[in-house]
Amino acid sequence: MHAAPPAWIVLPFVLYLLGIAVVPLVHAHFWHRTRNKLLVAAATGLPAVAYLLIAEPHGAHWLFDSAKEYVAFIVLLGSLFVISGGILLRGSLAGTPLTNTAFLGIGALLASVVGTTGASMLLIRPLLRANGPRERKTHVVVFFIFVVSNAGGLLTPLGDPPLFLGFLRGVPFLWTLRLILPWAFVNGVLLVLFNLCDHYIFDKEERERPGSQLEEVQQVKQPLYIEGKLNFVWLAGVVAVIFLSGTFGKRLGSEDLQRLVQVLGMAAMAGLSLLTTKASVRAANGFSWAPIEEVAAIFAGIFITMVPALKVLEARGAELGVTRPWQFFWASGILSGLLDNAPTYLTFASLAVGVVNGTHPGAGLDAGNLGALLAFPDGARLLIAISCGSVMMGANTYIGNGPNFMVKAVAEDSGLQMPGFFGYMAWSGAVLVPLFVVVTFVFFYN
Repeated sequence: MHAAPPAWIVLPFVLYLLGIAVVPLVHAHFWHRTRNKLLVAAATGLPAVAYLLIAEPHGAHWLFDSAKEYVAFIVLLGSLFVISGGILLRGSLAGTPLTNTAFLGIGALLASVVGTTGASMLLIRPLLRANGPRERKTHVVVFFIFVVSNAGGLLTPLGDPPLFLGFLRGVPFLWTLRLILPWAFVNGVLLVLFNLCDHYIFDKEERERPGSQLEEVQQVKQPLYIEGKLNFVWLAGVVAVIFLSGTFGKRLGSEDLQRLVQVLGMAAMAGLSLLTTKASVRAANGFSWAPIEEVAAIFAGIFITMVPALKVLEARGAELGVTRPWQFFWASGILSGLLDNAPTYLTFASLAVGVVNGTHPGAGLDAGNLGALLAFPDGARLLIAISCGSVMMGANTYIGNGPNFMVKAVAEDSGLQMPGFFGYMAWSGAVLVPLFVVVTFVFFYN
């Protein structure tokens, strides 16, 4: 055990979040360049790094662990980004409310199979092309982030990084299928709300522009077909690498070696995609490196500044008085919207271990084996709440989950004006927060 870091060391993280939110609003041209994003990350991260290296005996080790997590995180996002960017859906897709709703529904299913990042990058470009003639389509992308980039990935450890980390720490692979009821409830409500919203906006635009581009939107002129089908093999390869490394990786004897094999395997799949996909396919898909570069730059600052912030939470989490499922749901969810949801999941899962140890003397649970929580009914309920909060509420802000920023960047790269940091939070506050209140009473208030 070691002394808790001082509360003031959370300040660099808070300042960095404010920087992400404010700088694009007041200096959009400055923020547009990846180099400047890295400068902001370095400026706010330097005090945290200095404190950890000078004042914390374990600081260097913590930073190194965070660096390894960052590399694995970016390689996972990058490989899925590259592979899905080589899959091109040709033909005419009608950007009508029914088609858009079906698209989001398919994405909710795919998200738990190929991950929220894979599903997001696979579907966002065809969805943008389908709605190209429409003037008002920001809401389509916002709901896409809600469903495909977050809530859809709740059913398997492959769906979202928090669940994958739980799988690596002993949670059985099929256990997450028990989350199907909250998954179906949240995604079902979001799809209904989206359909109603899209119908309203579509009909309003049709009244304002009769006989214009909307007629083209509703016409399917060519049958749909897919180019770059071989990329589905590489996508399956990424899924296989993650599953096999998590299931059998411990036989390698070293967690670092296990992670290295995982990273190299995912990078190999991305490399094969680049080698085997025609440049014309990526060009027609509007593929560019800008979205993943932006995500890598922004999350570099997050993974640096969040290290001491998480340590403060780990050391003082018991002072929060969080003991019941609904409290874990909201506490893990709120922080998942501000931190990356993967380390937030681990932090509150560790706190849940402490709660169960406190209520069951002699249990002897350890945060390195989260699967042991499931032997206790109250432990299982806490882990369900943490899983749902971390995955679903990652949609509350752009930085809550990696695909959020990637989808935003792809949409802006295509010419769509997306809401800023606070503008997006206005959407999530109006749609998601009331829904999560209902979820609390339906599933967790006991």
